[in-house]
Formats: sequence, structure tokens, C-alpha cells
Amino acid sequence: MKHLTLAVLCLVASVFAISCKTQSGAATNTEKSASESSVKGNWVITDITFDGIPRGSKVTVFDEASVNCFKGSQWILPSNNNGSYTLSSTEDGCSTATQSIVWSLYKQGGVNMFQFKKVGTGLKAKNVTEGYRVEVSSLTNTTMVWRATVNFENKTAYIVYTLQRT
Repeated sequence: MKHLTLAVLCLVASVFAISCKTQSGAATNTEKSASESSVKGNWVITDITFDGIPRGSKVTVFDEASVNCFKGSQWILPSNNNGSYTLSSTEDGCSTATQSIVWSLYKQGGVNMFQFKKVGTGLKAKNVTEGYRVEVSSLTNTTMVWRATVNFENKTAYIVYTLQRT
């Protein structure tokens, strides 16, 4: 159990510490380079998978809830970059909640990264020093895929989020 708790803590920390592998080749007609205008809008996380993490592992994401609580979550990403996400699942003891965020895109080693900071009531984004960054590994008009690099049991692993535009 201690190893699992340590692994979960490492998951979040390593998102910032490990650079993601760059993709080669040009974007196709159906897959475009990520820009804030192509990412803005309303999205739903329809699937979350693991690569390098055993199926059934209890993983907490974004320092908030179980990975299962984020399935079906609604992400509102307006053009002013002040958005939110809403957890609506009540499975596995999940609690419904809405979290305000400030989001943007960041280029890291030629890779488009979606980054966001949680902002609470009365907080200004400039005063929030911690946030989250995931690779935008695929983007079309209707689908976006995030890939978060994490450290699991001292090995590089990934959490892959699939989002559908609503």
C-alpha cells in the first residue's frame, strides 16, 4: 500500500519533471497542430487508459480524485482562458464538483502541452504557483488526446485521456 501511495505522488510530480517524446512528421488534414483557438470549446473526457501502469491500479489524478472520477468530466475551455472542469461521476465514491481553472498551451521541446492551474474562490491565477501539464498528442475538430508522462515504480509510464468535443 505504501508503494501505491508513493507511486501516486510520483505520478503528479513527474508530469513536470519528465519531458515528453517529440512527434515527427507533419500534421495531416484531420489532425492539426494545437493552438488555443483549436482547443477552446467544451470537451468531455470519454476514456482514460494507462500505458505502463497495471490495469485496476488506484490512481489519483490532478491531485483531486480517482482516475474513474474524471471519466465523463466536462471541460469548459473558453477563449479568455478562464475555464473549468466538472466531475459528475458518482461511481467508486466519486463526489461531484466544479473546479475553476486558468488554461493555456505551452510549447515544450517542440511538443504542444496543455497546461492549467486550479484557481479557487478569491484566488488570482498569478498567485497560484502549482499546475498541471499534459502533452496534446492528437487533435482533430472532434477529438483531443492528452498524454501525461508519469513515474510509476521508478519507470516511465503514461496516462492517456481521450476527450470529445461537445
